[in-house]
Amino acid sequence: MGARDVVLRGAEGSVVTARLDLPPGRPVASAVRVGCFACLGPSPAPSRLAHSLVARGFAVLSLDFTAPAAAGTRPDTVPSVEAVEAAAAWLRDRYPPVRLLVGHSLGGTAAVAALPRLSEVAALALVNAPVGGGPLLERLSSTAREAGEGELDFGPGRLRLTRRFLQDIDEAHLRRALNAFPGELLVLQAPADRYVPLEHARRWMAMARRPASLMLLEGADHFLSHDADAGHAADVLGVWAARQVTPVREREAPLPPGVVEVHEAGEGRFAQDIRVGAHRLRSDEPLSVGGEDTGPTPYGLLTAALGACTAMTLRLYAARKGWPLEHVHVRLSHEKVHVKACEECETKDGKMDRLQRTVKLEGPLTDAQRAALVAIADRCPVHRTLASDVDVHTDVEQ
Repeated sequence: MGARDVVLRGAEGSVVTARLDLPPGRPVASAVRVGCFACLGPSPAPSRLAHSLVARGFAVLSLDFTAPAAAGTRPDTVPSVEAVEAAAAWLRDRYPPVRLLVGHSLGGTAAVAALPRLSEVAALALVNAPVGGGPLLERLSSTAREAGEGELDFGPGRLRLTRRFLQDIDEAHLRRALNAFPGELLVLQAPADRYVPLEHARRWMAMARRPASLMLLEGADHFLSHDADAGHAADVLGVWAARQVTPVREREAPLPPGVVEVHEAGEGRFAQDIRVGAHRLRSDEPLSVGGEDTGPTPYGLLTAALGACTAMTLRLYAARKGWPLEHVHVRLSHEKVHVKACEECETKDGKMDRLQRTVKLEGPLTDAQRAALVAIADRCPVHRTLASDVDVHTDVEQ
């Protein structure tokens, strides 16, 4: 996956720095993710939400309006609906049109306000988003409330709010925008959110033109500051977006079971785009041998297949036996060794491939259970395939 920074122009000439994340190969669609305006800090939500979409073929441009500012200075970044529109326009000129908007907290509110001028958007996802700027106005000083604009301090960063932005996210405007939106709506809401009550999620649902989907993020906070909560929200978003967003170019049908397609990515000398079922992968070579290092090497994928199969086999076996296996960790390496270093090999000339596998089993297992699990690792299907004679037959397609 590739990533780089993009500079956009926001309201009143302000500069907004966005992050572009790209999937392997050509994106199937584009998405704008508008970040939580007060989530500056260690929250894993921004990266988890973006990567869940990138893994499903989306080009994702992420906006962050909360920027660190030195004491006594004003934040350079000003949140605006225009910046959301500029992000969509930037993507439209370079990648497939924006079919999805994702907004966290006030970022979701801004995304709704931008809908009337983004006719290509087919789906909208809101995460702990307030209806209107009420929660923000309550945090402003009395003088700022009277002026209708001001600055908020969120600890690691500050946010400058303009009168224009607060007018753009007026509840009446949001209601008109969402009521006219013909696409799909997903609302992700933490019931225990201290800043945006569950009532806001219900109001979004009521505004929608068509039936919307609501997912409650039980136990999560407003910022999705715990990795498990951010991961859960990302998983829900990724699956929903892949089903709801129809790219301009029709989605390719998943390949039949057991079928894999590989074609040159056209980026560098070695990069390959891979389709496995409904999934997309990238393989490449490291920079040291002339590649671009945009994905694991073919041997890396082969070794990973053995590791994944090993962990799955141990999990299934332990579950069948009712053993208390809590976690499986498999570490592998691949190298070429002289055959003479292998005592069990029939041929003693040249070199051979060696896959070194180390298995870590966590949980209150007995010594006998651990020994049985280690032994069963050699019986995983991929291990058996690697250890057997494999017939590779090549046809040439005309």
